[in-house]
Amino acid sequence: MELKGSIVALVTPFNEDGSVNFDELGRLLDYHCDNNSGGIVILGTTGEASTLTFEEEEEIVKFSVKRVNHRVPVIVGSGSNETAKAVTYSKKYSELGADYVLVITPYYNKTNETGLIKHFEAVAAASKCPVIMYNVPGRTGMSMSISVLEKLSKNPNIYGIKEASGNMSYAAKVSKLLSKDFHMFSGNDDIIVPMMSIGAEGVISVVANIAPKQTAKICELCLENRYPEALKIQNDLLTLINDLFLEVNPIPVKAAMDYIGKHKVGGYRAPLDEMDPAKKKQLEAEIDRVKELIF
Repeated sequence: MELKGSIVALVTPFNEDGSVNFDELGRLLDYHCDNNSGGIVILGTTGEASTLTFEEEEEIVKFSVKRVNHRVPVIVGSGSNETAKAVTYSKKYSELGADYVLVITPYYNKTNETGLIKHFEAVAAASKCPVIMYNVPGRTGMSMSISVLEKLSKNPNIYGIKEASGNMSYAAKVSKLLSKDFHMFSGNDDIIVPMMSIGAEGVISVVANIAPKQTAKICELCLENRYPEALKIQNDLLTLINDLFLEVNPIPVKAAMDYIGKHKVGGYRAPLDEMDPAKKKQLEAEIDRVKELIF
């Protein structure tokens, strides 16, 4: 399936007892299919995947693939800092019907360049669907060099990269590698327009959880080369985008969703905790300020 535009990095809703709320998950999936999202990422950072058991992850994938039913692409986070696990997860989730798998660079133990190449090549060989690499040095402590990307961009089962370094100079170098077979997506909501102006085909987005139509419109306008109009919408949302990172993601976006009241997504898996009251008040005030734009 074609992948472009606003791709929501979906939260995982929980019940009061901490279990996955599949009823609400179904409503969220339908909501994004019906509100212009160009794809849905499950089991990502925003989905608190690092705190889910493998059994929970497998059930979420099965449920999501069935519920979405090919309306939009389903992208499943399947990365690990252990290559064998990333291979196992990618193979399993692709067999369960994922349209793409999203694979983060190894974190904490990290790796050298040859190890990084072998890591992604092993995942690409095992996955039954295309692989999107995920570069987010702010969380992993490592970045992918351009020489590594150049080699991996030629792998026939590596579709592209979610570029979330926030470094436009680096992203400009990545853009030189783009082709009909290798694609880039912004991993940062605050720079959708500049990223798309240098070749990104969309964004994997946190703010799309609460403003799917507006995020999709930004991407649509960029794809039509109507950048000034896209920039106007992005700037209107910029303070909200920034406030969604007043604390570590996904604490603020879940707090925002509960405040809006359209979806009740529950709490967090430890070690994440409730949002600081002062920061939560700041976020709620910004939601109130832009409510006519996003509702």
